[in-house]
Amino acid sequence: MKPVVLCLWLLLALPVQAGPLQNWLQQRAASHDALAEEDVASSGRLPAGARKLADLAYGPDMRQRLDVYLPADEGQGRPLLVMVHGGAWRVGSKQAVNVVDNKLAHWLPAGVVLVSLDYRLLPQAPVEDQADDVARAVAWVQAHAAEWGADRRQLVLMGHSAGAHLVGLLSTDTALRQRHGVQPWVSSVLLDSAALEVADIMRGPHFPLYDKAFGSDAARWDRLSPTRLLGAGTPPLLAVCSLQRAESCKQARGLADKGRQAGVVVQVMPQDLSHAQINQQLGVAGDYTRQVDRFLQQSGWKPSP
Repeated sequence: MKPVVLCLWLLLALPVQAGPLQNWLQQRAASHDALAEEDVASSGRLPAGARKLADLAYGPDMRQRLDVYLPADEGQGRPLLVMVHGGAWRVGSKQAVNVVDNKLAHWLPAGVVLVSLDYRLLPQAPVEDQADDVARAVAWVQAHAAEWGADRRQLVLMGHSAGAHLVGLLSTDTALRQRHGVQPWVSSVLLDSAALEVADIMRGPHFPLYDKAFGSDAARWDRLSPTRLLGAGTPPLLAVCSLQRAESCKQARGLADKGRQAGVVVQVMPQDLSHAQINQQLGVAGDYTRQVDRFLQQSGWKPSP
């Protein structure tokens, strides 16, 4: 373990009182988690009989690629799950172990077609272009779903960290969906995003990664805030948030408040898991995975029992 990381976790282990120092430590640990998890490639193990279609192009850039994982049982009308990785808008991989491994093990045997996508990153692409990439990828998946025996209407969109922010943008920004011809989908799952109301981050103490992503223009902060954009046409949202972070659940509750005002289903699911564990543990047998499955099924998603 690197010395700076060791020191960070030793500090976290100390009985620090709630306040600015504790909040800083929590945010610093989560920031490290978001980047470190992207350094570990997937094991490559698939359930028996499953297949992977690797590096399909949804655009001309080398980062505009996605992987499609097909369950063993052939059929038609299978549900889709589209996963968007995190990494502070500047790193990340569709093949990272926390992004795909446990989700594949859980959902492929249930007949789900799982898609994991890459997108352009900072500094090449600002956050707006990253959101365009996610929208373009989802529209491409919907157009090709039948080729994989999948039903484009039975699509769940999921993202972690920065990927959850991008999923939140696509879910709430009507103009973004219309610009790329994205059709309605079942629901969206936001795995621990603290960037739902960007102004709240930028007006308080924050890390430089947020400056690189969002700059200093307050009007831009609003345009990139899912909570500000939420309204009619937003699909049901599940906001999973870490109780080990200061801002995550606060921002999720703000999204839910806006959902109530707009008549949109927004469920907040607090978990006593770290930022990285919320991604990595989804798919592992237990209460957390069962709660997510229950929300998806209640919203109309229909994997095999």
